[in-house]
Amino acid sequence: MAMARGVDLGSFPQPSVAAVFGAGGGIGSALIEAIRATHRFEHVLAFSRSSAPPIDLMDESSLERAAASAAGFGELRLVIVATGFLHDEHQRPEKNWRELEAGHLARSFALNAIGPALVMKHVLPRLPRSGKAVCAALSARVGSIGDNRLGGWYAYRASKAALNQLVRTAAIELARRSRDALCIALHPGTVDTALSAPFSATGVQVHEPATAARHLLAVIDGLTAEANGGFFDWRGEPVPW
Repeated sequence: MAMARGVDLGSFPQPSVAAVFGAGGGIGSALIEAIRATHRFEHVLAFSRSSAPPIDLMDESSLERAAASAAGFGELRLVIVATGFLHDEHQRPEKNWRELEAGHLARSFALNAIGPALVMKHVLPRLPRSGKAVCAALSARVGSIGDNRLGGWYAYRASKAALNQLVRTAAIELARRSRDALCIALHPGTVDTALSAPFSATGVQVHEPATAARHLLAVIDGLTAEANGGFFDWRGEPVPW
């Protein structure tokens, strides 16, 4: 994809600061490397459980400290929430409604919707009032209600759909404060990470994390304020709500 290879994030004013929440994951770490490679930002900050300060999506105070720390380095122009939870040794995607469990649903919502919403709560007021600034949350096409034709994966689908609504709602409020800023949801495609590895179907295009990061940054670089509140895939195409 030519536009991804040439991404330079030149649409962002300088000097400025970029931050990735969830930088310990496959896509998050690749985003950090790709952003740094552009040399566009004076500071590129990686927040994870092991960063300084550390973050925990279940601990709002940690997210507030990270947002304040990032803004302390200068104008915060690019924030990517690269977190996401699908499965672990305690929880797997549901195949049918018989597998629904209240605790699993609550956990998915806490990690995929509530945590990112709290990042937005503390990041969006710190974005500059003029000039391009972007807060992007990694969502998923399976969170699209209009595109759901297979069913299953209740907790993941519903929590990502909730994230999409939270992004859309925050974008409306953000536009009243910062006319050039964007709050968007992005679908990175199927990426070769621990999250998707057990569920990659035959015939599905799978991207390496570095490739996915370049695609996402190319989309972000090409968006203007009119795209605020949108949901886009890795090609830059709108995804149905």
